[in-house]
Amino acid sequence: MGSIVIGIAGGTASGKTTVTNKLREFFGDSISVIYHDNYYKHFDLPFEERVKLNYDHPDTFDTARMVEDLARLKSGQAVQCPVYDFTLYNRTGETVEIPPAKVIIVEGILIFENKDLRDLMDIKIFVDTDADTRILRRLRRDVEKRGRTMDSVIRQYLETVKPMHEQYVQPSRKYADIVMLEGGHNLVALDMIVQRIRSHIDNEQITDNKGSAARKQP
Repeated sequence: MGSIVIGIAGGTASGKTTVTNKLREFFGDSISVIYHDNYYKHFDLPFEERVKLNYDHPDTFDTARMVEDLARLKSGQAVQCPVYDFTLYNRTGETVEIPPAKVIIVEGILIFENKDLRDLMDIKIFVDTDADTRILRRLRRDVEKRGRTMDSVIRQYLETVKPMHEQYVQPSRKYADIVMLEGGHNLVALDMIVQRIRSHIDNEQITDNKGSAARKQP
């Protein structure tokens, strides 16, 4: 299987997952997704101490394992991806199987920061969204879906999210092949990406059909 790997990076709540979900709606089982968030390291610390960690720094991710898993996916092997629970600030100890696919999407705020991970990507997309919009989206998401208080979200944003964005995330924008303003709401950019993926899938199907025909010949 010839897989194409698409990296989707950008700041917190920039719209990365919206782009990913729209692509999954278009292509269904032809796409597998691997999230950098699931590769947060396991921290053998009390909950009160885990809450205080800087989860926006590259060192909190087990990126080396993600590089290994992505390489296996590209070679046509399924991988067991760790599962992270944002309400516990830790891995659950469970895994979920991710199958190989013609298109593999890698999503995360810091996926362009690591060269080994970046080099496995064929197309790199940076979703660039205004900071005010991002903090409002994150505030709503973390309060409604992750059970956090408004004060804790604001404190985390000011203490770690914003400075780490400025130090690591925004500078990684320079590695992008495509800068996608406003994420999934940018229909022109989304259509360009859809056409590129469709071309790859169609070419793979032609190759597969030729291979099948050749094997059937006496």
